[in-house]
Amino acid sequence: ELQKALSTLLRENIEIVGAGRTDTGVHARKMIAHFDFGPLDSKQLVYKLNKILPRDIAVQSVDEVAEDMHARFSAKSRTYHYFLHLSKNPFLRAYSWQMYGDLDFEKMNEAAKVLMEYRDFTSFSKTNTDTKTNDCTITEAHWENVGGNQWRFTISANRFLRNMVRAIVGTLVEVGRGKLTIEQLRRVVE
Repeated sequence: ELQKALSTLLRENIEIVGAGRTDTGVHARKMIAHFDFGPLDSKQLVYKLNKILPRDIAVQSVDEVAEDMHARFSAKSRTYHYFLHLSKNPFLRAYSWQMYGDLDFEKMNEAAKVLMEYRDFTSFSKTNTDTKTNDCTITEAHWENVGGNQWRFTISANRFLRNMVRAIVGTLVEVGRGKLTIEQLRRVVE
């Protein structure tokens, strides 16, 4: 949709390159993309893009960058936030995973720290992908309460594999439910 809108406004076939992708049901709040084009009025372009883009896509800014900048390959780090809530809330339904029962977030944080000891995350990757390596460097992984029964998992790394964050969250929830020990988590990763 963004590519189509840019091509329409700039009256030229524009190809965009995104920094990554999102899985079904995942929302990107700060997705970076790049496209090649000459000088333009950035503020006016943002305004016009937001007028013609669908309601669920918004452009925050358009900035000129170095010619060798690549949205995907120049990124040094990426951060994901995964939200869950422990009580029914219709306003969170589309943006947070509703869990039933109690979770031990202290134990989940202990397990999240273990992830930073490893590099090979094959066990958390979707199979049959075109990646050359399943090595990732996780630099941050923790749960925090963001109010009441709402929790946010933050994970940062140099790169992520397909479905990796979702698989990690599901595994950490199993730790929080007492169905998986930290030692069993280690064996899953290994």
